[in-house]
Amino acid sequence: MSDTDLKICCIGAGYFAQFHYDAWARIAGAKLIASVDMDLEKARTTGLAAYSDIEEMFANETPDIIDIITPPEGHLEAIKAALAKDVSAIICQKPFCGGLEQATIAVELARQANTLLIVHENFRFQPWYRTIKERIEGGAIGEVLQASFRLRTGDGQGPDAYLDRQPYFQKMPRFLIHETAVHWVDTFRYLMGNPDFVYADLRRHNEAIAGEDAGYLILGYDNGQRAMFDGNRLLDHAAENLRNTLGECLVEGTAGTLELDGFGNVTERKFGETEKRIILPAQSYEGFAGDCVHALQSHVISGLLNGTGFENEAADYLKVQEIEEALYQSNETGSRVRLE
Repeated sequence: MSDTDLKICCIGAGYFAQFHYDAWARIAGAKLIASVDMDLEKARTTGLAAYSDIEEMFANETPDIIDIITPPEGHLEAIKAALAKDVSAIICQKPFCGGLEQATIAVELARQANTLLIVHENFRFQPWYRTIKERIEGGAIGEVLQASFRLRTGDGQGPDAYLDRQPYFQKMPRFLIHETAVHWVDTFRYLMGNPDFVYADLRRHNEAIAGEDAGYLILGYDNGQRAMFDGNRLLDHAAENLRNTLGECLVEGTAGTLELDGFGNVTERKFGETEKRIILPAQSYEGFAGDCVHALQSHVISGLLNGTGFENEAADYLKVQEIEEALYQSNETGSRVRLE
């Protein structure tokens, strides 16, 4: 550890936390120092200084960054505890604070403390979406008219759905949008900007869970663009690993089309032609889904050490949660909802 390394403490040591710990260990300029989990044995399995309480950790450690990797109900209290200790940055997993009201409070508290608060929304950092963004900005497919994503995780069937990995999924009253589709709400924002209105048609197939597990979401733009999320967690798609891309994406423009398959290939087809050209080949990545956890965390370290800026600051991410609320409202009313 050098004098300039930023010290990291992770709050949470559950299933998805493994990808955070692995990524931090591979990032130059970052040094893991501690783990906090209500289950002390889980914290100890990380090999770091282990604590069952965040206040106890702060009594013994002086982290620069707090990485919150817990279910949403614990986010706000963890953020408050970290802000009280004047850390340099807080990164918080999604669903952020579990809802717009608490998220707004967290953003205001961070603003008052002048502390960087980042939402760990990592899908926009996946290599295929970075490649698609570069091609769009370079004019490769002309004017983008529409984009779509087909979510087909194949893990939602039967009474044991999700129990082996993230059992709390079964009890979430809002599921498909709140836990999953927000990834693509943010990704569509990254690719196309903020929508002007939304429409949602949601349903539940598996009665073993509390929330919706399938549905269609439309993000509409006054300039005529549309983005559609078509999600069904009971069905699958062609992929060796269903959790790699989690589905298939199509971005269509006046001069061509970009397509992502379940293996991680991104292809480009020029308008009027039949041949597809691979512009990003499928490959093996360390970590989760294109190593997007590593990419996001590296992005934060670079911003803090090199001043390269930040994506997904919590104040901006509130827009994703506003869109989420509008989508649920649309589903309840059966009508299109215009965003402020």
